[in-house]
Amino acid sequence: MTIYQDAGQSIRARVEDLIGRMTLREKVGQVNQHMYGWDAYTRSSEGEPELSEAFKRHVEWGGGMGALYGLFRADPWSGVTYATGIPTADSARFVNRLQRYVMEHTRLGIPVLLSEECPHGHQALDGTLLPVNLAVGATWNPELAGRAYAGAAAEIRARGAHLALVSALDIAHEPRWGRTEECYSEDPHLAARFTAAVVTGMQGAQPGQLADADKTAVILKHLAAQGACQGGHNAGPVPIGERELREIHLPGALAGHRAGAAGYMAAYNEIDGVPCHASSMLLRGVLRGEWGFDGIVMADGTAIDRLLALAGDEPGAAALALSAGVDISLWDKAFTTLEEAVRARRVSEHVLDGAVRRVLTLKFELGLFDRPYADEARVMQQIGTPQLKAINLQLARESAVLLRNEAGLLPLGEQPRRIAVIGPNADKLYHQLGDYTSVQAPGSGTTVLEGMRRQAPAGTEIVYAAGCGVRSMDATGIPEAVAAAEQAEVAVLVLGGSSARNFDATFDSNGEAIIFEGAPPDMDCGEGVDLAELRLGGVQEQLVEAIHRTGTPIVAVLIQGRPHVLSGIAPYCQAMLVGWYPGPEGGTALAEIVYGRVNPSGKLPVSLPRSAGQLPVYYNQKNVGRPRPYTDLPESPLYPFGYGLSYTRFAYGAAAVYRQQDAAAGPRAQSGAAAADQSALVCPAADIEAGAAVEVAVEVSNAGETAGAETVQLYIQASESGITRRRLELKAFRKVELAPGERTQVRFSLAKEELAIWNRDMTFAVEPCRVRLIVGPDAATAAAEAELRLV
Repeated sequence: MTIYQDAGQSIRARVEDLIGRMTLREKVGQVNQHMYGWDAYTRSSEGEPELSEAFKRHVEWGGGMGALYGLFRADPWSGVTYATGIPTADSARFVNRLQRYVMEHTRLGIPVLLSEECPHGHQALDGTLLPVNLAVGATWNPELAGRAYAGAAAEIRARGAHLALVSALDIAHEPRWGRTEECYSEDPHLAARFTAAVVTGMQGAQPGQLADADKTAVILKHLAAQGACQGGHNAGPVPIGERELREIHLPGALAGHRAGAAGYMAAYNEIDGVPCHASSMLLRGVLRGEWGFDGIVMADGTAIDRLLALAGDEPGAAALALSAGVDISLWDKAFTTLEEAVRARRVSEHVLDGAVRRVLTLKFELGLFDRPYADEARVMQQIGTPQLKAINLQLARESAVLLRNEAGLLPLGEQPRRIAVIGPNADKLYHQLGDYTSVQAPGSGTTVLEGMRRQAPAGTEIVYAAGCGVRSMDATGIPEAVAAAEQAEVAVLVLGGSSARNFDATFDSNGEAIIFEGAPPDMDCGEGVDLAELRLGGVQEQLVEAIHRTGTPIVAVLIQGRPHVLSGIAPYCQAMLVGWYPGPEGGTALAEIVYGRVNPSGKLPVSLPRSAGQLPVYYNQKNVGRPRPYTDLPESPLYPFGYGLSYTRFAYGAAAVYRQQDAAAGPRAQSGAAAADQSALVCPAADIEAGAAVEVAVEVSNAGETAGAETVQLYIQASESGITRRRLELKAFRKVELAPGERTQVRFSLAKEELAIWNRDMTFAVEPCRVRLIVGPDAATAAAEAELRLV
């Protein structure tokens, strides 16, 4: 038995022994993830899946295989359906056949990593689809998200796969970008909390759990700043400096590292002229040098091939990416030429060894050398469990944001008796699932129309008319919708957007839908589907105006993957509820809220603009010291970050601030306008730098007659710190559930992580400054205030 085969040896010793035995070609094979997984097998509609000849040739070429992407992916791009894909019940058995072939037909018997898409649940046949990230961010409940992603990890690992590619790092600064749905928030603190929760949920809270049968290694994407793409163009350049990068776009990645993330995926975009896949500053300087990260960095799909404009040829592109810090490829051709690049001394074999070492280490940490085969009996026990379905439903419930509710129109309760459900998103399941969605089994999921009918009180009559499409300019369906509304007591208009792909669309090598006139007509969001105008598409606004003219009250339910401009419909709707893409349980959740069986508790994770011409509109822009309205529009968003109504009312008491060790001496309570200097809490900046903390406390009560949940938000507004600061910065939040009349004290701790800044020397340090502490229900409402002075 060799050292690398001996389970009694340390992982480090086993890795070094194995690298010492490898040829250059075998090393190159371990850093390549060249195949699309659906090309690794063949299956007729009648037969069982078989390993393809292309797969066998690739194993032979590399003396093994580093990783295989998307073996279970089933969607219009892959072309995989229930008729042609790997049956769920057979998935672990087929993976074992594949793994056995790799280990038995290569000299060293190194197992292969199987990586799978998991932006919002596993993108596989029968995989549980969760609400998209923008919806999850609206819950302001990272703990709930962590439990959901733990279930997704168990599903992936039960099939025999190992890596989950999880969207978590993009910040929603550019809502025209089609991938905004993959962002948790426009705010780095809120997004970072979710990132950490998802990593912990999928990998476990303790080191060494990756080998467990229900854990999956997380590859966080995308590093970094892709959500600030210029003009909203996917993979467009990001014109920001180092301070913006560190303040806004890296906190989530750092939170993921601290939670133990196994890897990162580099982003397509460039930052200040340097593509992320070629950025030594980002991948080696920050990630490995400053943070001490020792996991893997994966390329995005065909991204290394895109470096040819910098490097001139494929070996040069491969050398550039490897030298910058990329460890493993994704589909590109360039990394397959690394042997040539090393022999031509364009990159050293020592650098290649570092990448191979990290890939092999992860394989050992996952237990693949000692337990390479999946338990074939676990698959059907782990896929689609009732427990995960219940968590998924709760995510959908908490993600819905009530924006408007004039005269208490909602909840509908036992009245009215005749309801018109109208709109292009009322009865299309795929429209509420988002991008990166697998083929759904017939009968799965619940649309809003189905949810309304199932939740309706006995004796309620529901009539339905689509009215129009999402993007189509065909208005011929509007008269039918008007007729339905005229006979109803209330009209529920289910509007918004769609990321639903279809099998007739054309895709590029990266899976982006190539949108052209007439194909596909209803898709206005998702990867590669960017917008210049954010108003609702097609004739949806015309539909709303026509229904308004009937005099029937309107409840607008928005199914969408980005913050659409709602200025064109808001004046005509008595109630507005944003459901985002709520997933397969979304129809049930939204109907429960409309009828009052669930009290909405979602809060906006992004600001909703009045116009696309107003962008950027995110709340934490730099404070220039004066208002800056447009001549033709207010400066404020239509609805602010953190906003969301409830069916009950919450009241805030005065804010109190004190040093944590001084709690016995009593707090300094303040309310109303910012405190004067003499009443501010004064604390040496050096004490915070050394580990001290201050605490902010506020009492919150339910002043209504219905139980509900409130998300209490703490912002700071800092000045006099040597650099320009942001108007507001979210630093803490807590979601509390309160019965009618119940009150609770909410406490927040602020330490170096919350109070330090990247100063003029680009050092993260606590600087003397004045800090206004603001507690409230959203970024535009200061319910209680206090002041802190760092001296």
